[in-house]
Amino acid sequence: MTNYQQEQVIIIGLGITGLSCVDFFLTRGITPRVMDTRFSPPGLKKLSADVPHYLGTLNEQWLLDATLIVVSPGISIVHPALVSAAKAGVEIVGDIELFAREAMAFPVVAITGSNGKSTVTCLVREMAACAGWQVGIGGNIGLPALTLLDTPCQLYVLELSSFQLETTYSLKTVAATVLNISKDHMNRYPLGLQQYRAAKLAIYRGATVCVVNAEDLLTLPVRDENTCCISFGAECGDYSLSWRDGHTWLMARGELLMNCSEMHINGRHNYMNALAALVLADVAGIPRTASLKTLRQFRGLAHRFELVHERNGVRWINDSKATNVGSTEAALNGLNVAGMLHLLLGGDGKSADFSPLAPYLQSNRVQLYCFGQDGAQLAELYPDATILTETLEQAMCIIGDRVRTGDLVLLSPACASQDQFNNFEMRGEVFTRLAREIG
Repeated sequence: MTNYQQEQVIIIGLGITGLSCVDFFLTRGITPRVMDTRFSPPGLKKLSADVPHYLGTLNEQWLLDATLIVVSPGISIVHPALVSAAKAGVEIVGDIELFAREAMAFPVVAITGSNGKSTVTCLVREMAACAGWQVGIGGNIGLPALTLLDTPCQLYVLELSSFQLETTYSLKTVAATVLNISKDHMNRYPLGLQQYRAAKLAIYRGATVCVVNAEDLLTLPVRDENTCCISFGAECGDYSLSWRDGHTWLMARGELLMNCSEMHINGRHNYMNALAALVLADVAGIPRTASLKTLRQFRGLAHRFELVHERNGVRWINDSKATNVGSTEAALNGLNVAGMLHLLLGGDGKSADFSPLAPYLQSNRVQLYCFGQDGAQLAELYPDATILTETLEQAMCIIGDRVRTGDLVLLSPACASQDQFNNFEMRGEVFTRLAREIG
């Protein structure tokens, strides 16, 4: 256990992660100071009255007086006040770094990527649980990582964002993966894709085994002679797909494992997720029988290409978790629709380039409905078959009058939701409610 008794601790951010950091220090007899750029952050009412706090902006003098700053993922480490503190020698970390310093005696699997990381994280968790293991899941999904320390675990499974990895330095993992890399969060990475990639690749630091995507060279670590890699991929890799007698199979090093038709989740992107989860589970020592049983039972996650309604031959699919272009590409790749595809795009594009979507849209069987902050920019992808609305609700009302048997309505926005919704879950819930009312 790290000794922080002599530290002057500042915690930035009063959301669920920030509160977990406050509790972490209070239980060790240390009273931190807390600040948030918001005047009414969501965790303010839960903050102990004994904890000093500063709201509305960052208190630069507090930061310079500190010896340790714990920053929540929502605050960029290139904020001028943080840059000044770092130049003054103040250590800046995140909650995952605090977790890493405490959890060194326990095996950890760490997962990141532009798309699919929540599905793979949950698959590995379910595989371990199926084997009867005590497993903790957290980070960018589920519980804040620090709260996992309260319960003994045989395995920790962490989903990590690029923002969390920016402030994590000593995490040791039995296996770590970057599932894929496509442009995302370009508003936080002004130097472009390689800056974003560098943040993602930090997950390999301290990994015993690096699990890489054989079809995405950007996921390969900056190799040295000590790097151990295991690959997965549809066409190639240590773990891959095989096509036999009209069926797709999961395969590991030449051994056929399972017919993909046995799984509830389908589509190439989900088969890739299954392969990645299998590699991680195998490396972690989870019995293969438990892993395959989990793949047969797993029904996917809410808001991830989720069939939420079907009536009169029309399917309504909620893929609200598609908050970037790569995720929407994955949803559209190989999609089979008997009738018309009604595709809903829109929200905050985070300065993304939407042009990679264009090849999937040039068809007389695709109708676009673009809404939200970047709706007009998205409409330029296929102006001849686009209806531009202000809100998702308005687009859904129009769709309700147009759908016919054989059609598919897909919400896969390629954008973040915060321009009009609290989060992608709320956006998906609105879509689901309207689909059931309209359809």
